[in-house]
Amino acid sequence: MNRLKIFFVLLGFLIVIPSEIVSAQQATWIWYPGDYDIWLGNIVQNRRTERGTFFPPFWKMDSHYVLVEFSKKIELATPETITIKVEGQYNVKLDGKFLPGSPEKIVIPAGKHSLNIKVYNQAGVPAIFVRGETIYSDNSWKVTFEDKEWIDESGKASDTSTGTVFMNAASWNFNSPDNPPSQFKLAKMPMPYISKEPKKKGMLYDFGKETFGFVNFHGLKGKGTLAVYYGESPEEALSVDYCETFDRLPIENAIAGDFTVSGSKAFRYIYVEKDHLLSYDSVSMLYEYLPVNYKGSFNSNDERINKIWDVSAYTLHLNTREFFIDGIKRDRWMWSGDAYQSYLMNYYLFFDSPSVSRTAFSLRGKDPVTSHINTIMDYTFYWFIGIYDYYQYTGDKNLIEQLYPKMKSLMDFCLSRRNSEGMMQGLAGDWVFIDWADFKMSKAGEVSFEQLLFCRSLETMELCAKIMDDTENEKIYAQLAADLRSKLLSVFWSESHNAFIHNRENGIAGSQVTPYTNMFAILFNYLDDEKTKAVKENVLLNPDALKITTPYMRFYELEALCALGEQNYVLKEIRDYWGSMLDLGATSFWEKYNPEETYPDLLAMYGRPFGKSLCHAWGASPVYLLGKYFLGIKPVEPGYQSYIVEPCLGDLQWMEGDVPTPDGSIHIYCSTKEINIKSDTGTGTLRFKSLSKPVCKTATIKNTGGNLYELSIIKGQEVTVKYTNVKY
Repeated sequence: MNRLKIFFVLLGFLIVIPSEIVSAQQATWIWYPGDYDIWLGNIVQNRRTERGTFFPPFWKMDSHYVLVEFSKKIELATPETITIKVEGQYNVKLDGKFLPGSPEKIVIPAGKHSLNIKVYNQAGVPAIFVRGETIYSDNSWKVTFEDKEWIDESGKASDTSTGTVFMNAASWNFNSPDNPPSQFKLAKMPMPYISKEPKKKGMLYDFGKETFGFVNFHGLKGKGTLAVYYGESPEEALSVDYCETFDRLPIENAIAGDFTVSGSKAFRYIYVEKDHLLSYDSVSMLYEYLPVNYKGSFNSNDERINKIWDVSAYTLHLNTREFFIDGIKRDRWMWSGDAYQSYLMNYYLFFDSPSVSRTAFSLRGKDPVTSHINTIMDYTFYWFIGIYDYYQYTGDKNLIEQLYPKMKSLMDFCLSRRNSEGMMQGLAGDWVFIDWADFKMSKAGEVSFEQLLFCRSLETMELCAKIMDDTENEKIYAQLAADLRSKLLSVFWSESHNAFIHNRENGIAGSQVTPYTNMFAILFNYLDDEKTKAVKENVLLNPDALKITTPYMRFYELEALCALGEQNYVLKEIRDYWGSMLDLGATSFWEKYNPEETYPDLLAMYGRPFGKSLCHAWGASPVYLLGKYFLGIKPVEPGYQSYIVEPCLGDLQWMEGDVPTPDGSIHIYCSTKEINIKSDTGTGTLRFKSLSKPVCKTATIKNTGGNLYELSIIKGQEVTVKYTNVKY
């Protein structure tokens, strides 16, 4: 049993994560790309309640196309019988002729044919499942929401007219005709509480850790009101007047049976009160989760760091559901800034590409664009950048091909909202977020951080246009990005501060220096050596600089420091910041943590005593930092066709772990005397420092200057290097 499974046992249960659900059958349910994600996203994001009140998102919610045509060109040597399953009303055309009724089986003669299935479904997503010996529904089928056809005087349907836009069909893992997309449910497993204690008028139950699911009452009988108050802390569960979520349930003549409370909730504790005419024997819960594999791993000689990795992994898993959501207690929504970080952590833990694409499609929605994603300017830009990173890690062009028209229309929306200087600034209806900061920070005028993210978004569009062979727009996006990058330096770089200033308003440059633009400029490699050094000294390592108190932006702050070779400093910060949450009893990581705060302020946010989320996806960043900058593995070419391994122990004595890729994993063990690597994919380059001349029996080591060395890593070959570690 590995250390991660042991961790879950200690928390009260053992999760055995199954392999991805892949049927041996070739056929799968298919639909118009993005439609299932939008439909399911609407359901998920409208589950939020606040003290029993329905609390929907406050941005535009789109819907799926209710009428979709599926088509396939077929060539058969012999006749073939196919079975058709459909979600919705449908008709079938073979070679332009309607077949009678809604056939579930048809025989297709030998020869060349066109098969068309048109589906209408207002309540759910039009979807089909087709299976024959050689004909089966998959992503090669074409789909359109408008075929622009007509019936001629002979009664034959026309060929599809020009101007119709076809897309390749989308799918997930619905590989059985009896497992339609509309019936998808997350997995569930029973879990007991670990202790109970009489409190006030009822009973307080502790499930031992942050968790998510449905409360179960066993042997419930009688009549009256059953009240369940949920809490991530005992204080919240016991606060019947201020806990964020509760259920007050009228029970009518229950007869000693099991009763499961409808609607999943996040909690560690529940406080139960009941009328005296009600009784029950015991309480448990159904833990609800997405069955994804833990493909990434990390272990070292430092047990505090190991536990931080474990809790980070559990935090991300709790927030990896139908989509990557922000936090399991309060919003349970898809926020693009939160999701972007989840994508990056996912690449070093689950490497579950479908979760990324589902979330990206749902966040984007449909045209026309009427506002920024989540109404937040920076969140629009994170959406673009997430596509860039997705391609780098997965090498999957399909998502770009499907999303590119929506990328262009969203970028057109951004370009239409630039000011006369060609920069973005908040207009009516725009939310400029950046971070939950404990210092005053203007969001007015031209904010340098927004220009930097906008520039990276234009670079993403340039890359995607190239992939799509859209040479005209590739040149346009490249020029726009170059112009904006130049303005970023000329307008916002302050020689007196030796750093980027925060904003310019009405043509007047401000004097405030915040961390955000400065650290992202490091991450995007926008600075020369001199400016990089200045940012490091004047902002990132300056004890008098403005401090970040959210795990959200600590993610990027520590990543920038890792990129600058400050792994020792980063390890100390991880131990102190995330470790301090563990010292306070955290079993998942929080939305915000200021070490200077004490109870009850530690639990408060948004003007509410328990408004803070104690399980927030953006709190899980050590998974990413330890994988990318300590194990040191990252792609160079898309999909790890080539990759770099630059292990950095910091102050660790040894570490080992796995980094997942599209074609397996890369395993590394590194101590102060030995590096061992085995890879299932691509061609890698190991780079390291050694005080002595390193030795490797299976690969040729090249000295690249001083105590710097490198060697090639070949797929399937194990490489062991004996060396003497150089402390960073």
